[in-house]
Amino acid sequence: MQNMELITERYALAKARVEDIADNGAQVKNTYRDYFEKTAAFIMQMDKLYGDIRKNVFEQYTFDELKNHNHDLYSDILPENYDKSYANPAYAVACMGELNGRILSFLYTELRSLISYAYEDRLFDMTITIELFIQIYCLFEEEDEPQYQSIRDAVYWFMSDYSEDILYERIEEKLLPEKSFAASIIMDSDLKDLRYLFKYGEYITDNEIETAEFLNNLSEDKINAMASTYTEGYRIGFVLGNKDLSKKSAVDVRYCIGFERIVRAAIKNFAKLNLKPVIYRYGINSLNKSSNKIGFFATSPNRQYEYDHREDNALYIDRAFNDRRLGVLRTAYEEMKEAASKYAGPAVMEVFGESEFSPVNKPENISYEDFQQKLLVDYAIQSGQIVNEYIKGEERSFTIIAYPIPEIGKDFEEIFEETVKINTLDYELYKVIQQNIIDILDKSESVHILGKNGNTTDLTVKLVDLPENEHFTKFENCLADVNIPLGEVFTSPHLTGTDGVLNVSQVYLNGLKYKNLTLTFKDGMVKEYSCDNFDTDSENDKFIKQNLLYNHDTLPMGEFAIGTNTTAYVMAQKYGILHKLPILIVEKMGPHFAVGDTCYSHSEDVTVYNPNGKEIYARDNEITQKYRNTEPKKAYFNCHTDITVPYDEIGVIEALGTDGQVRTVIKDGRFVLDGTEKLNEPFSID
Repeated sequence: MQNMELITERYALAKARVEDIADNGAQVKNTYRDYFEKTAAFIMQMDKLYGDIRKNVFEQYTFDELKNHNHDLYSDILPENYDKSYANPAYAVACMGELNGRILSFLYTELRSLISYAYEDRLFDMTITIELFIQIYCLFEEEDEPQYQSIRDAVYWFMSDYSEDILYERIEEKLLPEKSFAASIIMDSDLKDLRYLFKYGEYITDNEIETAEFLNNLSEDKINAMASTYTEGYRIGFVLGNKDLSKKSAVDVRYCIGFERIVRAAIKNFAKLNLKPVIYRYGINSLNKSSNKIGFFATSPNRQYEYDHREDNALYIDRAFNDRRLGVLRTAYEEMKEAASKYAGPAVMEVFGESEFSPVNKPENISYEDFQQKLLVDYAIQSGQIVNEYIKGEERSFTIIAYPIPEIGKDFEEIFEETVKINTLDYELYKVIQQNIIDILDKSESVHILGKNGNTTDLTVKLVDLPENEHFTKFENCLADVNIPLGEVFTSPHLTGTDGVLNVSQVYLNGLKYKNLTLTFKDGMVKEYSCDNFDTDSENDKFIKQNLLYNHDTLPMGEFAIGTNTTAYVMAQKYGILHKLPILIVEKMGPHFAVGDTCYSHSEDVTVYNPNGKEIYARDNEITQKYRNTEPKKAYFNCHTDITVPYDEIGVIEALGTDGQVRTVIKDGRFVLDGTEKLNEPFSID
């Protein structure tokens, strides 16, 4: 428990020191004076923000006044100003030199977390962050050119000393509904008064404003229907997974600001299931960053800014730091194990439609060393195991759904309506069609996928052997439950014998665009990889290893699936938005292949059945079978990324039967298997 009286005293002292710098100038070498004076001024702006929020000053602001104020908070990192911002490592290095420029850019970025802290009334976090600024300022005040190692040590020990507080706080936010800052905004605000959007402290763009306006114009029945699709998918996930939802009391709600009207209706639905929401902010500081959007979030003010600082924790990641974090993680979960046992899992509402983003690699950015990449992999594995001890995979579930945002273009409202239709396609129709595909695949020993139209995919996926066909199946008949929209059959491949090349002309994965992505598999493991994003092979290799392989040297093929949602594909072609759709929808629009863990990671012992009553047998692969009960660190990779080859790049998908016959499922981008004809009907609709 933090001593608030002591924290208040510390904050007052820190504020006074910074105020002196802001008012009387920084007593440092000219090279650094502008940086420290501007940063001190920003901190004082944050102090005023904190006070204004506590005094409810913004309750009197008009919408336009709040919008302008919000813009001022983020103006420094917006694309039009970023070239001359100390948040830009390239600019910081140009002004202050390679080493000090990088680390001071990190500090400047870390201080921007004060915005979130002010809105959430986190005085402790504000205090320690400002104290770090003062500590580093004093190094420059004492010496014209302090030793870089002294500055880095200050950062390292700050992160190490306070990692316990920061990590503990994050786990509380994830597990305890009473810690949800956003829940009151959603449930208590007048959602017709769009001033509520500015209560979060996130940068509010036209996406958030126009989304909220659009949803406010929909009927209550339509809002409730969308919310029910979302929450019913969550409930059904527990039913189909043979998991007891009655033991749970907290649901992890994740959404983009602007969708509060749907989220409010969903929270009411969850309450009927005796679930309260836990909602926390995405990526507050360098210790909280994630490759995926979690908690609540807004569309980014500047994706290049986020990309530039994605590896900032390279400043302090080492073995001792990892060990300390793992110890804190275990202690925190042990103390909160009762709350952890009641955590039901995430209910995710993704968005799509942002403009294309191809990142620029800057040599000035802080980047991981090779040993740190290995440490990150090790931490991900070990932390995943700790979390799974307390939030057991076989007892939790999830659901995920996606909607467009206005940035997708002039057809936003039409695309939104089409997306709603896609999310509610005929369950019974697809159940029968997909079962026809599964019946053939269950009689097959492998599947061959061949690309066309320049796609060089030539891949054979080996399927597991069934003990017998009457009661067991190789593929899950995936309908609209945890993974919305419906439209795929999937399996965990047999790794040995899964060989060949996977290629796709372009694909977006976790918000990053890959051009001409190629992965070569040998016995189910990634052997080689390449893309055409950058000018050199080394840059492309690094990009893939960091963002797709998550710093692993290799990953297995954790999933093979055939997507059947031709309606979604035709919509994408009609509006020219294929490149803007999330993988959640794209994976249903052709065959897809996941690198990483299987879909049954940490839940292999939970018996799962298809609607026809057959048990899904392919829940393991050779790696998880060998290690998950003895050396789980070797069994799991804590990542799973789907890569889809669209229909127009598919020449053939054919199943090699155990009887030696070849049966074609898709030819030239169309379904040709008996019983799948209806899947081609959307292609003929104008």
